Amino acid sequence: MTDLLDEVTDAMSALTDVLENTSGTSEVLEAVCAEAVRVVPGADMASITAIDDDGARTAAFSDERAMTVDEAQYAAGDGPCLRAAATGEIVRLALDTASELWPDFAASAKRHGVGSYLAAPLRVDDTLTGAINLFGFENHGFHETDAKLLELYTTIVTFGLRTTRRYQQTLELARHLDTAMQSRAVIEQAKGILMATHKISATEAMQRLITESQLTNVKLRQIAADFVGKASAQG
Repeated sequence: MTDLLDEVTDAMSALTDVLENTSGTSEVLEAVCAEAVRVVPGADMASITAIDDDGARTAAFSDERAMTVDEAQYAAGDGPCLRAAATGEIVRLALDTASELWPDFAASAKRHGVGSYLAAPLRVDDTLTGAINLFGFENHGFHETDAKLLELYTTIVTFGLRTTRRYQQTLELARHLDTAMQSRAVIEQAKGILMATHKISATEAMQRLITESQLTNVKLRQIAADFVGKASAQG
């Protein structure tokens, strides 16, 4: 048990490093798959099913065979990963018991040497909901402790992904605000120059900039920046 906990701790630490240093969603999800295999004994492959308005797809996987087994479920419109995502409950089974419920999934899984399957629902936000799926080559059906480990791992992953996405959204908002403030500043400069040069009001100066933007099909900020640049050069 001590060795297992050490392995889980190491996996969580590695995943934290990825979340802190990687901005791409696909790279993060691939790391989630890799560490999931490391966390749960008996897991040989992993994948992440993502579900949106266009249906289900495999967003990441540790082995192409996992993606192929996933696709058999998507084509059939049912399977353990879709069941976990829909019900919000862990699905744990040996392939020998899956043929009656999900024949297409079971046939595909057996062709690729899968003997056991474990899926946990994953609900990060409106843009990422689905399941984390584990595949075992042995026919052990995974154990209750494996299900608990995956559930714990999924909880931590969900928290980490939510935190990372909020951070990235905050950075994006900050960039937009900075751009907006820069745009506002140069537009005000251009208005001021027009008002002083032509003895016109702020409204009239703004209208001249807008008209020029419309006639040239150039963004207002760029029109203002070009005008300020020319005025500075002439000055």
